[in-house]
Amino acid sequence: RGEIRRAQQFISRWKNTMTAPGAALKAADDEAEHHAARAYLSYQETLRAYQAMDFDDLILLPTQLFAEQPAILEKWRHKLRYLLIDEYQDTNACQYRLIKLLAGVRGAFTAVGDDDQAIYAWRGADADNLRVLQEDYPRLQVIKLEQNYRSTVRILRAANHLIAHNTKLFEKRLWSKLGMGDPIKVFEAKTEENEAETTIMRLLAHKFEHRTRFADYAILYRGNHQARLFEQFLRNERIPYLLSGGSSFFARAEIKDITAYLRLLANSDDDPAFIRAITTPKRGVGAQTLEKLGAYAASRHLSLFAAAFEAGFAAQLGAQQLEPLLAFCDYVNRLQYRAEREPAAAILQDLLHAIDYETYLYDSTEPRQAETKWKNVQEFTAWLTRKAEEDGKSIADLTQTIALISLLEKNDDENSDAVRLSTLHAAKGLEFPHVFLAGVEEGILPHRECLESDQVEEERRLMYVGVTRAQRGLTLSYCAKRKRGGEWQNSEPSRFIAELSQEDLRFSGGKNTPAPQQKAEGNARLDQLKAMLRKPAA
Repeated sequence: RGEIRRAQQFISRWKNTMTAPGAALKAADDEAEHHAARAYLSYQETLRAYQAMDFDDLILLPTQLFAEQPAILEKWRHKLRYLLIDEYQDTNACQYRLIKLLAGVRGAFTAVGDDDQAIYAWRGADADNLRVLQEDYPRLQVIKLEQNYRSTVRILRAANHLIAHNTKLFEKRLWSKLGMGDPIKVFEAKTEENEAETTIMRLLAHKFEHRTRFADYAILYRGNHQARLFEQFLRNERIPYLLSGGSSFFARAEIKDITAYLRLLANSDDDPAFIRAITTPKRGVGAQTLEKLGAYAASRHLSLFAAAFEAGFAAQLGAQQLEPLLAFCDYVNRLQYRAEREPAAAILQDLLHAIDYETYLYDSTEPRQAETKWKNVQEFTAWLTRKAEEDGKSIADLTQTIALISLLEKNDDENSDAVRLSTLHAAKGLEFPHVFLAGVEEGILPHRECLESDQVEEERRLMYVGVTRAQRGLTLSYCAKRKRGGEWQNSEPSRFIAELSQEDLRFSGGKNTPAPQQKAEGNARLDQLKAMLRKPAA
């Protein structure tokens, strides 16, 4: 899995630097990069076969088109009189090339960016684009937006002290008219379990005392693995929470696989559903066949499903290639006929049996993961069966219901009263009245793999992003010891804590409080909170 992730990162970086598969293969200088370059070549062939693009292609392909077709570029330059570019510090080489092509010699654009929040170098972003912009456009006007309308003076002063340790492209100091605000709290926990429990208890006590909403609080951390214990203690206290990056039930891969067939039942001209259904699980139809089908369908302005039945297309394939394709399309036709006449339960069970989906899951994933996915599929089919019976709808009609529920789920999440759990990267651009920033330790923030000077600067920017998410209250925490590889290891508070404005910090626990006082106060406070918060309402 780690090798696959590294290959994905290589491929994304190559696309962001406009490096073709052949060039990537030639430039590969170690075995891992060589394997990734070969995967890149195969991946691009598969994308063409499926008539698909990935996220990076959405920038790369228009950039290549404009560079190769001046007439098309001129047409779009005429349409777009002004460009507005947000989060400019996160642009990569390909994006900057696209901006330059569209802006042309007129250079009529406004770019908003903050070099202190450049935290995506690991995926190809280049904050140096801010400097290059001044060189490429000498008439560029730089306007500093230094007044902050989000955070209190203490929070901004701490953030300014922190980021001053980085090499600066633009000198600036944030300031605010929102008052001094509360001191920033820093506490040392004994272990990660103690950190999670203490954080939740402090959150509950603050909410109880100040009559706030759960949605006013965020718990931020460096990596996703840190969320588990916070989730556990939130569930123990029955506190609603949202996990940033968490997906809807209907967005899970196994549910989308089955939904692809349902979408085809409702509309056989749904090309994305056709591609997903015929390839997951595989139906004996190869990438070359699909590439030919896609080209033929495009030339005849037909859907993939309709094109498969045309004599003109059949003439392009041998019997061995055509047979599994037509078998799949015939099966969809039969399923469509039955779906209007038979109960949903029968259709769904026959579908899962026909595509042998359970076997596919166990063949393609680890046993425990496959078991979970299969349970999700069974839960989904049971829900569909009940829904069809209750609403008197056919199985095909329920595809619209699924789409609507997914949309409503997303809206409910955005508006619900729940504590937000999020990585620092995912929290960028968000704000919360009260923030708990956990795991502020050497080896976590900054990450142990980022201890070289230039990488430490990016980690410092990540810490800066976390600090500046807070509007009124900020609490930092770290552990005295933490389990790594099944063994307890001592931890050290992050260097970034020492780089904050010390007059704005209030410490508890650890070396900053006398031990007897710390123990007595800490235990009494925790016991009091637990008793108070679990006491039944009168």
